[in-house]
Amino acid sequence: MEDRTVADDEARRLAQHGATASAVDRDVNADIAERAERGTAAEAVKLDGVASDMRSHAIDEVAGTGRDLDRSRFFARASQVIDYLFSLLYGLLAIRLVLSLIGARTSNGFVQFIDAVTNPFYGLFHGIVSSPSSGGHTLAVPIIIALIVYALLHAAINGFLRMLVHRKTAV
Repeated sequence: MEDRTVADDEARRLAQHGATASAVDRDVNADIAERAERGTAAEAVKLDGVASDMRSHAIDEVAGTGRDLDRSRFFARASQVIDYLFSLLYGLLAIRLVLSLIGARTSNGFVQFIDAVTNPFYGLFHGIVSSPSSGGHTLAVPIIIALIVYALLHAAINGFLRMLVHRKTAV
């Protein structure tokens, strides 16, 4: 019976200890929560400063993003215009190459028009290498060279525009 009394006593003490520990834990947590809610005047000032800094940073970020978007739109439109102009140039030079390959008559009005329009762009490359011909059909190698050079120039301009658009990041 004494063992049972000791066991009961131990259980009672353990329960009291658990209840006391829980009460102390509750009191400490309540005290911490109360102090956190109250805060000190210095903490309130510091909190206001941090909140103000965060608000200011968010506003600056939004404004900066707006400027970046406007700049991106401008350069995207410029790139589209450049793409269109180079596409026209490629098309006209390709027509001139095909007309040369099929031996079109130079007295024809359309051939003269294409020659007149493309001469400012083709003239730089005319005579750079010889153009093989056979039976009135000519492979105008300078036109092919011009197409390649203009394609490289086109890629370089678009690359430069992309470089201007990308947002600068601090390292």
